[in-house]
Amino acid sequence: MILRLLHRSREAGPDVPTSLEVGCDETQEILKEWYRPPADTWLRINLIAAVSGDAAGVDGTSDSLSNPADRSILRAIRDVADAVVVGAASVRAEGYRVPLTAKLVVVTSSGDLSGHRIAPERADRVVVICPAAALDRVHESLGRPLRELATVLVCPDVAGRLAPADIVEALRGVGLRSLVCEGGPSLAGQFLHDSLVDELCLSTSPIVIGSGLPVFGTERFDASALSLDQLLIDDLSSLYARWKVLPNSAPGEPAASL
Repeated sequence: MILRLLHRSREAGPDVPTSLEVGCDETQEILKEWYRPPADTWLRINLIAAVSGDAAGVDGTSDSLSNPADRSILRAIRDVADAVVVGAASVRAEGYRVPLTAKLVVVTSSGDLSGHRIAPERADRVVVICPAAALDRVHESLGRPLRELATVLVCPDVAGRLAPADIVEALRGVGLRSLVCEGGPSLAGQFLHDSLVDELCLSTSPIVIGSGLPVFGTERFDASALSLDQLLIDDLSSLYARWKVLPNSAPGEPAASL
């Protein structure tokens, strides 16, 4: 499979080579450099969606929207991040595992992490963020030995709801400065709602489907202007865009619980 470069802004750096062979080590290193954040403190969202804007494919998950090129880009983005941030619902639905280099941050309001597939030997690379009222449930559903090795951060909440700004502050307080949020849609939408996102990496799968799961959730939020930094296309007509978010709105109130 070949990735072709369609656009790269001057700010993003030089635009050579113009085609990459997916699966080889050289391509992976180039992708890492292309996706390296421009600042040490950075928050990007990385999601895949159908052309119809759906976050789930025919199997009800994002996996059926993906392909080897998308997974190569996903790996590159993770490799240059301090932490991958996901909501607990996505951990349960998508069977999340700890990335190779970045830490896995699980955000939960309820504390329910049942059904997770986190390998015990990688538990020391797991961070859970929850309100104080959910702490016991987090420990219970993590099980041993995860609850003894994982880091649990307690965030302030309003009626069980975590404010996205408090989540980011807690993570940067423990040295996790470069963050990539991989969803689910509700969590990604909350970060956008509160104007915390520096960059949006959106893969577009060439299908239309009515999954009923909008890629940024169902809650309304104000518009943010974007600037296209990079655009790639693969042999299957999947598109891979990097959008810089231009700051133009004030943070909002805490959004829906996870």
